[in-house]
Amino acid sequence: MLLTELGWPKKAWSLSQQWKHKEERKASRIIAEMATKLVDLVYWRKMRRTGVVFTGLVISLASLFQLSAITVLSHIGLGVMSVTFILRLYYKLLELLRWNPGVHPFQSYLDNDSSLTDKETVMLVEEVVLLIAFAFTEIKRLLFIESMIDSIKFVVLLYLLTYVGVVTSGLTLLIAAVIAVFSLPLLYKKQQMRMRRMVRAVKAFVKRIKNLCLSLYDSVRPSPVPTPGPKPAPTAAIAATKQKAKSK
Repeated sequence: MLLTELGWPKKAWSLSQQWKHKEERKASRIIAEMATKLVDLVYWRKMRRTGVVFTGLVISLASLFQLSAITVLSHIGLGVMSVTFILRLYYKLLELLRWNPGVHPFQSYLDNDSSLTDKETVMLVEEVVLLIAFAFTEIKRLLFIESMIDSIKFVVLLYLLTYVGVVTSGLTLLIAAVIAVFSLPLLYKKQQMRMRRMVRAVKAFVKRIKNLCLSLYDSVRPSPVPTPGPKPAPTAAIAATKQKAKSK
């Protein structure tokens, strides 16, 4: 009773809301930082880092044509550790010769705290679960024909994918997608005005073709038969009938 009079439930609720908003802002800040890093990679703002990531991805995916995923990952790990191990031995040798004050070559990477707290982990898991549930709901809606139009579109997409699967493989499409992600945004940024002119020209051409088809359809379509209107009543006969009635 005393806690209720002091307003404890309201204070606890307000504190929980403040904590929730704080965690949401923190999560949104982390997502914004990740998106900024991804945009920097895609637009080649840091040439060395983007070159390493792009080359590593393409070579790793191309290696999967001949080798298994476990072999590729093992060789990548061995290649990275061969470089880091040699550098660590070199700096250790400099330290023994007193040419280096004992600085670790990868201390900045070791000091970078990329771990998640319990609350961030829970929020991340919730987002992943929501995405999986949304995908499952959409697939169920398409498979069991909730909307006829959407299901027809899905059937057409699956039918086209059968031809894509015959022509190429999923790994080839993944490599092409990686190359497109790292090349198309930069190409659009460099040739932005020319591409806009091309898009406007294509839109004008499509509009011209559409108007031509509509005009051809209007010229071929038979004109509608005019509906007969109501026949006017004979005014002379009505006037004669009224005169006879008055004379009687």
